[in-house]
Amino acid sequence: MINIAKPIISDEEIEAVTEVLKSGMLAQGSKVEEFQNEFAKYVEAKYGIATTSGTTALHTALIAADIKPGDEIITTPFTFAATSNSILYSQATPVYADINPKTFNLDPEKIEEKITDKTKAIMPVHLYGQPADMDPIMEIAEKHDLKVIEDAAQAHGAVYHGKKIGSIGDLGCFSFYPTKNMTTGEGGMVTTNDDDLAEKSGMIRAHGESKRYEQSLLGYNYRMTNIAASIGLIQLKHIDEFNRKRNENASYLNEGLADVEGITTPYTADNVTHVFHQYTIRVSKDRDNFKQYLTDNEIGTGIHYPIVLYKQPYYQTLGITGNCPEAEKAASQVISLPVHPSLTTEELDTIIETVKKGSEELL
Repeated sequence: MINIAKPIISDEEIEAVTEVLKSGMLAQGSKVEEFQNEFAKYVEAKYGIATTSGTTALHTALIAADIKPGDEIITTPFTFAATSNSILYSQATPVYADINPKTFNLDPEKIEEKITDKTKAIMPVHLYGQPADMDPIMEIAEKHDLKVIEDAAQAHGAVYHGKKIGSIGDLGCFSFYPTKNMTTGEGGMVTTNDDDLAEKSGMIRAHGESKRYEQSLLGYNYRMTNIAASIGLIQLKHIDEFNRKRNENASYLNEGLADVEGITTPYTADNVTHVFHQYTIRVSKDRDNFKQYLTDNEIGTGIHYPIVLYKQPYYQTLGITGNCPEAEKAASQVISLPVHPSLTTEELDTIIETVKKGSEELL
């Protein structure tokens, strides 16, 4: 089986973890501080605040942005549930705007029609590692006095018009889950250039403490451990190489699948660096049968994502609705193929040939 994802863990990470274990300083400490500082520097932001996951990074960012119960956050329905779940944790309401069918990201032209007097923020997602179209999003936010919180869980190292993702909005949020472009085992990061937002985020992730045992606001235990941070410091040294290999693999797949009937290969917008967390194609029909064909032929796949968020059963019990036809169409057609850095040329050729044969039989 050619796996859809494969974390790269070397002796460097093992040695770094062993060093922390031997030190006895396992919880949040100097390694976390070093990691968040180095990660912030990497994404060209002033501050980094390490958390336990990408989801808790999003929740931390929303609270730091002063999101209150009843507020509305405009976002995409075509993403992992964590994006909207973090909004619900804040007792706010997700409001869904449709996506650009080429990039799969939030369409700026669909945002303003969703703005009401309850709207407090826009949360674009840099889906699959491709930056959302941030310039018009930032212009809309400035016009309506809204915060912008970047969900950059899949976009470590991605660049938009010369700016690193995670440094453009008021806050950026990253995930270090094992399948991401870099990992800490599990973990997250809030990035920001704003002094006050950084201070609040640091307090929120540590029980609201402004100093030891002095609680200034309601906070949570979202602290990263030194163990996780030690892995992250090693991974960060290699992220550009990981991303370069992902781009090479994506280009190879694009070339091999360019003329396959019934398949649409990924589109990359101008003036961006896509980091291909996922290599996601569209299949014109019978997507689920096509996925099964690939599985039967030992090609790992993923469907990211099969249900738009406002059609999730739990969301429907809350009365949350949406009307995003492009997102719904994408949900019925997308399938992700392996693109991770460990793939060999032989494996890439196998993926291409299997997809070609599947298209002949099923599409």
